[in-house]
Amino acid sequence: MLRSLRPIPQLCPRLCPPGPCPARCQPRRRLAVPPGAPRLPLWQRLCVAGAVAGAAAAGWLYVRHEKERQQRSRRLQQLRRLALGQGDFQLRDTAGAARSKADFLGRWVLLYFGFTHCPDVCPEELEKLSRAVELLERDPALPPLQPLFVTVDPERDDAAALERYLRDFHPRLLGLTGTPEQVRAAASAFRVYVSAGPRDADGDYVVDHSVLTFLVDPDGVFRDCYGRSRTAEEVARRLSHSRNGHLIAPSVPRNGLG
Repeated sequence: MLRSLRPIPQLCPRLCPPGPCPARCQPRRRLAVPPGAPRLPLWQRLCVAGAVAGAAAAGWLYVRHEKERQQRSRRLQQLRRLALGQGDFQLRDTAGAARSKADFLGRWVLLYFGFTHCPDVCPEELEKLSRAVELLERDPALPPLQPLFVTVDPERDDAAALERYLRDFHPRLLGLTGTPEQVRAAASAFRVYVSAGPRDADGDYVVDHSVLTFLVDPDGVFRDCYGRSRTAEEVARRLSHSRNGHLIAPSVPRNGLG
């Protein structure tokens, strides 16, 4: 009876047919490290891993920096093609001194066009401009910024009128005026709309004009502009990024009228 007993083939999870299991069912053997092979200590392996990770991070930062540099270069070329603020202007400040665009090269300029008899829009915009400049002055690492106010009403806004009017705003806000032809040329360079309204019985009138504040870089190139919807904090933040060399897409809103 014992002779009739035959060995039962070993079952595997794959339910192999009778007979020896194929190679795929055999347990895999791990390759053992040869006894004499050198093995790096843990600290050396960590150093190698750190060096590889550092090299990868440095490569990624280089690629990112190069991409941003190319984007800034393309954006600057686009801004130059807009031709805003190009060419020179000839105006006079509140002290009667002649001023041209060359006087402000080498400095960032924040420029607003308005007039002293403006009932509400111009004072609000100049308050916002002054507040933005004050916020930026808290960071001494940022380059200096020159705020400018150019009148669009040279008939009433002479040097004395500008000086009185600007006392209520930032102390470094510089007012500029000139002949009607000079003022018109300066406004046209920035494509600022200007139109004097009809006079009333007292000879008073309102000047409709674009409500935009322009940012000009030290090379005299237009870099950005801000409409009435921007707060002082938003303007200061965009100015900070622009003056630090970061890419800022110009925010060109529709021309508002003041």
